[in-house]
Amino acid sequence: MFATVHALSRPLLRLGLIPQIAIGIACGILLATLAPASAESVALLGQLFISALKAVAPILVFVLVAAAIAGHRQGQPTHIRSVLVLYVIGTLVAALVAVVASFAFPTSLALDMPEVGGNPPGSIVEILRDLLLNAVSNPVTALMEANFIAILAWAIGLGLMLRQASEATRTLLADLSEAVSNIVRIVIRFAPLGIFGLVAATLAESGLGALLDYGRLLAVIVGCMLFVALVTNPLIVYWQTRRNPYPLVFTCLRGSAITAFFTRSSAANIPINLELCKRLKLDADTYAISIPLGATVNMAGAAITISVITLAAAHTLGISVDFPTALLLCVVSALAACGVSGVAGGSLLLIPMAASLFGISTEVAMQVVAIGFVISVVQDATETALNSSTDVLFTAAACRGEERRQA
Repeated sequence: MFATVHALSRPLLRLGLIPQIAIGIACGILLATLAPASAESVALLGQLFISALKAVAPILVFVLVAAAIAGHRQGQPTHIRSVLVLYVIGTLVAALVAVVASFAFPTSLALDMPEVGGNPPGSIVEILRDLLLNAVSNPVTALMEANFIAILAWAIGLGLMLRQASEATRTLLADLSEAVSNIVRIVIRFAPLGIFGLVAATLAESGLGALLDYGRLLAVIVGCMLFVALVTNPLIVYWQTRRNPYPLVFTCLRGSAITAFFTRSSAANIPINLELCKRLKLDADTYAISIPLGATVNMAGAAITISVITLAAAHTLGISVDFPTALLLCVVSALAACGVSGVAGGSLLLIPMAASLFGISTEVAMQVVAIGFVISVVQDATETALNSSTDVLFTAAACRGEERRQA
């Protein structure tokens, strides 16, 4: 029997990972459409896949970053500064796109929903303070809770201290990094089954009916994200590399955005992005740091969500917003987005803070957040896909841009 199953599945196994994922998506949609009850029963596959990614990601990031820094040779170039500049520019441009779209396509909301719970931050200063406090958290707690700011801080510190260690110690750290990476590759091979379970369960439980009442708002948000992914991001990449950006853009969308769309977690997509960077033959010393860092601070999609929903609330309440104030919202949204953790729905609780710029009360703002959760089936998935794929895109652009300048 096992021989028969293996023979039948051999053509499928010979396909690449992306075609297998596409087949998993199609099968999930069919199952949710034809047998919703059965679709809910396969949700465990998706839950296991996401849990495995989230479990291995903190250890992978810690070991990989520490090994990359410890093994770095003096004088060997890295491109972290260029990547960080691109992260900042990309997030600010995304917020600006969202503001312009909100003025061009004003949206009204039905603010009659019950209040939702949550503890939104009060100001940018509070967000920055929390980031600093997170950076000095206990390393064991950081690994257990997937606090990537602290994980990065401790990994960088340990890596710097081990740069003067013996060759045997650094070799051991490099071998440990490779072993953890191999475990991640095994997990990633189960992505088609995991995404099959995620698609089937999501469509069976939520469907698309809940999105119809807020179709215009969702269209503006998703439209902004598509515009950033297909227009502004390629322009930034062209400015950096002076080459046709679209082959690289589509490679990143295929290799990163698809899985990020269904996992809805930048943190869970870190192993996927690291594997993609390796396939693109990027500098390992660069992407070992830039990818986990991007999962924490590169949040163009979150900046779009915060800007669009906040301006929709202001429009609904009849609050007049001039363009200079909207530009201030761009900066606030970009800074706030950098404080969003790489988990599903993280950007929505930052909306009350942005809404306070226009004098919108927390009670009303939390009703707006509730609307955000209604459309989050698509909004949050698209946001994560943009955020995660941009991490790889800007890392590749920075590496290739530096290579062009040195040529």
